[in-house]
Amino acid sequence: QVQLVESGGGLVQPGGSLTLSCVVSESISDIYTMAWYRQAPGKQRELVARITKGQLINYVDYADSVKTRFTISKENAKNTVYLQMSSLKPEDTAVYYCYADPSGSSTSTYWGRGTQVTVSS
Repeated sequence: QVQLVESGGGLVQPGGSLTLSCVVSESISDIYTMAWYRQAPGKQRELVARITKGQLINYVDYADSVKTRFTISKENAKNTVYLQMSSLKPEDTAVYYCYADPSGSSTSTYWGRGTQVTVSS
């Protein structure tokens, strides 16, 4: 059972920055897909950013709404995935969840419990 623990959420003013961390209970070097999702009140959970393991390089992709403002990265030595968020907007307010799909087949996937991000003045 893979465990994911998010941290780094909080209250930030519009235009501010936050970095979320997701510590994984096992080595992430061979996990096929790691991602961040978010869910705002009354809305469905949506993909924010994803990093997919390739043979030589990792592939990243983002939701259009965050593409120029958020950066996903991972540090294999620390079994940690990060989401750097800048130029935050009130509409970024949500619970942010870490996600892992070790095989890439979506047959066994794992979620963290989430961390709250609130963007408000």
